[in-house]
Amino acid sequence: QVQLVESGGGLVQVGGSLRLSCAASGRTFTNSFMGWFRQAPGKEREFVATISWSALRTYYSDSVKGRFTISRDNAKNTVYLQMNSLKPEDTAVYYCAATLGSATYYYRSDEYPYWGQGTQVTVSS
Repeated sequence: QVQLVESGGGLVQVGGSLRLSCAASGRTFTNSFMGWFRQAPGKEREFVATISWSALRTYYSDSVKGRFTISRDNAKNTVYLQMNSLKPEDTAVYYCAATLGSATYYYRSDEYPYWGQGTQVTVSS
């Protein structure tokens, strides 16, 4: 059974930092993208960042580019999201997700069949 388990969320002040982790189990995500999406109250789930198996390809949404960094440790089957210079608009539930293989539309949630349960990030002003 495939499981993705996020951790590292919490409450932080504006300008602060958090590091999210997502540990995968049940299979090795060879050649898969692993990414992060988020959903704020009353809004649709949106793409945040994703990283290829080799880590040579990383993509970010414009809203987080330059502030967030995604990385992965394939030996640990884990992906990370380092979030710096946090803003109130970053407040959301953050979800980890994984594709079955390489993804053309890496920013689309329907490319990711595997999802975690989510972790809350709250940025207070």
